[in-house]
Amino acid sequence: MTAPVAVRPPKPRPALGMWSLLAASVVITIVAGSAIDFDLLPLFSDTTRGWFIVSQFFAPDWSYLGRTVAPLLDTLAIAVVATAFGCVLALGAAMLASRITTRNGAIYRTSKAVLSVLRSLPDVVWGMLFVAFVGVGALAGMLALVAFNVGIIAKLTAETIDAVDPGPLEAADAAGANSVQRARVAVVPQILPNFASYSLYVFELNVRASVVLGFVGAGGIGTQIAVELARFNYDNLSAIIVVLFVVVFAIDQISGVLRRRLAS
Repeated sequence: MTAPVAVRPPKPRPALGMWSLLAASVVITIVAGSAIDFDLLPLFSDTTRGWFIVSQFFAPDWSYLGRTVAPLLDTLAIAVVATAFGCVLALGAAMLASRITTRNGAIYRTSKAVLSVLRSLPDVVWGMLFVAFVGVGALAGMLALVAFNVGIIAKLTAETIDAVDPGPLEAADAAGANSVQRARVAVVPQILPNFASYSLYVFELNVRASVVLGFVGAGGIGTQIAVELARFNYDNLSAIIVVLFVVVFAIDQISGVLRRRLAS
């Protein structure tokens, strides 16, 4: 007797909803491109446009590098201080924004709403607001990054808290621990590796964001980039970009190694 031949089931057809979503995405993309007059033709029809600027970018003035040290250190200092303060505040905010550690419904909902507001504003907007409040300088950049960081880290940490093992929580409740003791002994040890990973990731973001914030007067090397750009010193600007690329790439690599070790 021969074994029966297995019949391969027919391949399911794509769902109608998927095709509808794809068609809607194409239509929305076309409408959005038409609204902003999106056109790639100038990239191919006029290849000489701005070539003198590009040529200066490929000939950086390396003698200018010495003047980038101080503002680059300011940028790194802004990122470090903003990450430190932002992470501390975010940890407390995450505790308030999780049902696991906050049993009061009003406090929980208020915390979630405040964090949503913090995340809704880009870091550049926070920078402009704090420049108006405290004036031009590194303090405005640091405060802007702190506000932005709290919204990001608190959201990620709160979601991590929601997924912790309930066993230690039940043990803390059985021992009569209050809310603070319960969070300290049953929650923080479980979320600490993820929280450290989030903090390192946000530090990477802060280094990049602090450069952008310099354009709105928040200090650091971004302000120097804005000045050189306004003066049309593209050779100096190219030297700054090369140094900035090396520094950000090194920070990304180191942070990536640390985050992989924390995750393992």
